[in-house]
Amino acid sequence: MTDRRNDRPQTLVRRHPLREGVSRAVVTPIQPSVVYASPSIDMLHAQYEGRAQGYTYAREGHPNATLLAQKIDMLEGAEGGLITGSGMAAVTAAIMGILGAGDHIIGADQLYGRSLRLMHQDLARFGIATTVVDPTNPEALRAAIRPETKMILIEVVSNPTLRIADMEGILAVAKAAGVRVAVDNTFTTPMGYRPFDHGADIVIHSVTKLLAGHSDVTLGYVAARDPADAKKIYDFAVTTGMTPSPYDCWLAERGLYTFPLRFDRAEANAAKLADWLAEQPKVAQVLYPGRPDHPDHAQAQKLLGGRNGNMLSFRIDGDEEAANRMIMAMPEMAFAPTLGDVGTTVSHPPSSSHRGLTPAGRAALGITDGFFRVSVGIEDVELLVADFAAGLAAV
Repeated sequence: MTDRRNDRPQTLVRRHPLREGVSRAVVTPIQPSVVYASPSIDMLHAQYEGRAQGYTYAREGHPNATLLAQKIDMLEGAEGGLITGSGMAAVTAAIMGILGAGDHIIGADQLYGRSLRLMHQDLARFGIATTVVDPTNPEALRAAIRPETKMILIEVVSNPTLRIADMEGILAVAKAAGVRVAVDNTFTTPMGYRPFDHGADIVIHSVTKLLAGHSDVTLGYVAARDPADAKKIYDFAVTTGMTPSPYDCWLAERGLYTFPLRFDRAEANAAKLADWLAEQPKVAQVLYPGRPDHPDHAQAQKLLGGRNGNMLSFRIDGDEEAANRMIMAMPEMAFAPTLGDVGTTVSHPPSSSHRGLTPAGRAALGITDGFFRVSVGIEDVELLVADFAAGLAAV
């Protein structure tokens, strides 16, 4: 009888790669590996020095992130974009990777709530001075620039009041002063505006939103025109561990394939819903760039070429109690502080994205207790009208 006590199950401790056949997968495979084996020290050097393409450790990059970045690069007309673990990670990497103690950054006064918090509360701890200005007024920007100003952070369409930045004026002022312009293009998307085509230096996205489109990933994207800036951003993101999940990257890539179709349908729905809301006696104001009564309508048509997007905001004359009654009367509608999903979502900025501002600060921006932001999805618009009719009836 053979003694097998010393037999070792070698197949359990040695990894064997799958062999490719004569056919290929139609769907991108998920590559969850954290580490990648190199054939030699020479080849490892070649990878780190950029002489050979490969991966070493997933925090420094992995195939699913690379592929997703390349696809967003194509949409934005960019090269060498970086995927991060969230949209705010992309914003932070762009700022902290390039700026340092003693530098100054100017931001729009209606950035995403967490971007505003970063500007108002966090950057000062690292010695970075901040100023916020009205993005519709390039002269206010010109007046805010200092010798130590290194960057301007702008959203083309502001959150949540949907004001349209004077990008032509901003870029001209920035270029004359030698200051970088970083554009958070999440709201607008490449369907409406491509910042690099107009002279911007950095493009940022919360991929979580419209690009991925299904509220099932958390990712960001950042690309820099200058390779030296891109390297600084990459190094900061890798050092601080802003690693994206391969699975999230895979889901976002899948979402990108339907992005143009989703954008078209949601935009058409938003235009119809905005017009319907404007006719309701309990609605005091509707903000949608495609409507002639929008304060920046002419600028929007010039800048966005008629792509008015899927975002709208509206205001009821009432306090938070009235706003709460409206939300409770439309239970089929997702009340959630997000945007860009295939389904419509409603948010209440005073209690979510802009709750960190004082009441006076919110009022200065036009964000009252009865202010709502709507990310319009791809449902039948008749369903949306019915939901909002029920909500308004409760006000």
